[in-house]
Amino acid sequence: MTAEQTPAAPRRRLGLGAALVVVIAALAITVGIGILRGAGAPVESVAFEKSSEVPDAAAPASVYVHVSGAVAAPGLYVLDEGARVVDAVAAAGGFAAGADEASVNLAREIGDGEQLHVPLQGETPASATVPAGDGRVNLNTAGVAELDTLPRIGAAMAQRIIDWRDANGRFTSVDDLLAVPGIGDKMLEALRELVTV
Repeated sequence: MTAEQTPAAPRRRLGLGAALVVVIAALAITVGIGILRGAGAPVESVAFEKSSEVPDAAAPASVYVHVSGAVAAPGLYVLDEGARVVDAVAAAGGFAAGADEASVNLAREIGDGEQLHVPLQGETPASATVPAGDGRVNLNTAGVAELDTLPRIGAAMAQRIIDWRDANGRFTSVDDLLAVPGIGDKMLEALRELVTV
C-alpha cells in the first residue's frame, strides 16, 4: 500500500458508513410516518368472495319508524329489525329539551310502520294511530283513549293492552289479545272485526 492510498481508505469507509446511517434513518422515518398515517385512517371493510364452505349470513331486515315530537330531528328512520325505542330516539338525535322522557318505554321493540311520538312534559298523550282506512283500531299504535272506545274495553283494560304491548313487543295477530290478562274468547270475538295489527 502506498502512502497516498492509506488516508483514502478510512475516508471511504467513513463515507459508506455515513451513507448507510442516512439510508437507515430515512427508512425509519418513512416507516414511522406510515404507522402514524395508518393509525388515523378509517378502517375499510374487506369484501370476501362467497365460498360454498361458508354459510351466507342473512342481512338484517329493516323497519321504518316515524319519530315525532320532542326529539332533536323528527323524521322517518330506517332501523334494523328488532331495534328498540332507544335506537329510534338515538337515530332522531336524542330527546329535545323539555321531552317527557319518563313517558317513553325505551326498552320496547319497534315495529315496521310505527309512529313513535315523544311528548313534551305536561303534554296530554294523543293517539299515534293512523286509522287503517276502515275505522279499525291498530293494537300496536293505539293509546288508552282510542282503545277505550272499543266495546267492553275500559280505561283499565286499555292500559293492560298497552302494558302487554310494552312488555312483549308488537301484536303479531289479533289472537295475541288472549295473552292480555282479562281478555277471553268471548271478548276477543267481540273485538276481532274492530281491531287490526
